[in-house]
Amino acid sequence: MAQARSRSGVASSEGRVGSTTRIRGRVSGDGNLVVEGRVEGNVAIRGTLSIADGGAIEGDVIEAESVSVAGTMEGEIRISGELHAAAGARVRGNVIGGAVTLDEGAQFDGRIDNDFSLPPELEGGAERPRRR
Repeated sequence: MAQARSRSGVASSEGRVGSTTRIRGRVSGDGNLVVEGRVEGNVAIRGTLSIADGGAIEGDVIEAESVSVAGTMEGEIRISGELHAAAGARVRGNVIGGAVTLDEGAQFDGRIDNDFSLPPELEGGAERPRRR
């Protein structure tokens, strides 16, 4: 089987959990993972994790470089890249690290824990009127 090369020259691969597949337990690996079925357990991927429309992951901890959700995801999400939730996606859990993008119509229930810089217009806050 041929493998694509990433920008770093390392071979990358893609795994797939088919729409009729249900996995219970820990899933880990190098490369990308597409979930069209259901995963019940922790996930640790060194690559992009994609949850297709109709796909679902429910775990305590979900780790990946980046995550794209069109289906359902529940658990603490640890990313170094971006979490993107498409319209119709349901994400429940805290997100740690990385950027978060929610399309209109995506549902998110959780907390975002991230270090970021505020735009200049928000830094320092507006001056408040003084009381006399």
